[in-house]
Amino acid sequence: MASTCSGCGPGYKTPLDAMKGPREEIVYLPCIYRNTDIQKPDYLATVDVNPQSPNFCKVIHRLPMPNLKDELHHSGWNACSSCYDDPSKRRNRLILPSLMSSRIYVVDVGTDPLAPRLHKVHFIEPIDLFWKCGLANPHTSHCLGSGQIMISTMGDPSGNGKGGFVLLDGETFEVIGNWEQPGEAAPFGYDFWYQPRHNVMISTEWGAPKALGNGFNPADVKTGHYGQCLHVWDWTTHKRIQTLDLGEEGAVPLEIRFLHDPAAAEGFVGCALQSTVFRFYKTLKGDWAAEKVIQIPSKKVEGWALPEMPGLITDILISLDDRFLYFSNWLHGDIRQYDITDRRNPHMVGQVFLGGSILKDGPVKVLEDKELDSQPTPRILKGKRVQGGPQMLQLSLDGRRLYVTTSLYSAWDKQFYPDLVKEGSVMMQIDVDTDKGGLKLNENFLVDFGAEPDGPALAHELRYPGGDCTSDIWL
Repeated sequence: MASTCSGCGPGYKTPLDAMKGPREEIVYLPCIYRNTDIQKPDYLATVDVNPQSPNFCKVIHRLPMPNLKDELHHSGWNACSSCYDDPSKRRNRLILPSLMSSRIYVVDVGTDPLAPRLHKVHFIEPIDLFWKCGLANPHTSHCLGSGQIMISTMGDPSGNGKGGFVLLDGETFEVIGNWEQPGEAAPFGYDFWYQPRHNVMISTEWGAPKALGNGFNPADVKTGHYGQCLHVWDWTTHKRIQTLDLGEEGAVPLEIRFLHDPAAAEGFVGCALQSTVFRFYKTLKGDWAAEKVIQIPSKKVEGWALPEMPGLITDILISLDDRFLYFSNWLHGDIRQYDITDRRNPHMVGQVFLGGSILKDGPVKVLEDKELDSQPTPRILKGKRVQGGPQMLQLSLDGRRLYVTTSLYSAWDKQFYPDLVKEGSVMMQIDVDTDKGGLKLNENFLVDFGAEPDGPALAHELRYPGGDCTSDIWL
């Protein structure tokens, strides 16, 4: 996708310029077979989302990986708006880290965006991460203004928690080494975001790979195998300068999003286990702090694994104009839209239910609910019952369309939503009211990954070729 001016690098000059970018026409999604009965490699699906196209809502290309059981998860670019001032850079490679095998694939999406192919450097072997960096289980990939690529990790080669960062050369894709200084890795890792104007990067924590690798055991939280901290890093020295312990209310902080305005010194993080959103911010003293600004009440239930069911906030994102925050409650089954104009007091302006674990015809009975009068009805879309709950989100550049998939992570899918694994995930699209707020499911849009040629697949994160609000960072 070309940038907005000749002689410029990839992406857009500002977030508000990005909002005026072209409408998305295709979407890339990793599709996972690990933890299913299908012995096939994970693959990258290309989906047509152009309503004028004869292939609308269809998978038009599949790129299988060369190995089995990788657990593709999130993806990132070789270059984004952080390289906007560098005309030598192009956004033409998609970086695909594998959460469980620790391989990192490089996909050529520049030669033919409709039919991605593996780059000549097929993949980075786990041994390169193990020996050169002492790291494993790569998660989030962000390109840097320097042209390098930085990938956060969740573990060490033995499956213990270890929040470090791998640097790749942006041209050869070889492992350069660790970004963090020796001995500075965090106890756990997951996501990260940087803001160079404030000389800061902040990272989050999921848990130890060997604890979460095959499912979720609540006892592992009590024994310290899951995180509850934000880690503040000096962007220049690569040292960890502060740890913000969010406490039990902030257990398992996953996706972290600074405001898109590169001058902003604040943002939001979604914390899964207690279904909270914390605002983090720079204080007058110059250090960093965090405060809880949203709390989703748990529901008292019977017929489920525990007597109380959290919402389980698993993905959050912020619109490019920094006006709206969106997140998904994977267990309760809803997506929410908040007006964050008042950063300390977000208020909900939109909500839509898309599946989940408390449906009125399901095995779970809600005994006490502080929000709903009745249990939601199942969501049937084009004759297909939506299994699982809303999970990964991606917002169109103009903020008017929100795309969602239903798979979280194959081991947890299998544990909490076995029918999702049997029937495959789906991709849906929600129409967004960007004036007053409001969410409405588009009944004419469905991508059914249960109908894939090799059998039902679990589609996860979404990326547009021209960049989006969860991969682009402005300097």
